[in-house]
Amino acid sequence: MGKWDNRVAYMNPIAMARPRGPIQSSGPTIQDYLNRPRPTWEELKEQLEKKKKGSKALAEFEEKMNENWKKELEKHREKLLSGSESSSKKRQDKRQGKRKKKKKSRSHKSSESSMS
Repeated sequence: MGKWDNRVAYMNPIAMARPRGPIQSSGPTIQDYLNRPRPTWEELKEQLEKKKKGSKALAEFEEKMNENWKKELEKHREKLLSGSESSSKKRQDKRQGKRKKKKKSRSHKSSESSMS
């Protein structure tokens, strides 16, 4: 029977390329993360106070931007208010003109129908 057994052992190339033993990861381990140095409670409070205060330069910049924004708003409002007054007058004039035309056309139609 051994005479007819001509099988060859197949080796999976992907399995062969896989490294043996424990996997070596690049970067910190969980143990490193847990053992890292941490700030004390007092240091943490100081950091929070610094964040709340913020920088003086940033505060000045924000104030300046707010002033500029207010000026822009005032200009825009003035434009809109002056534009809306003139446009509202134009609208009223147009409406009155349309009403006159409608009245004329109605009276004209009624006279035609009475004649025939």
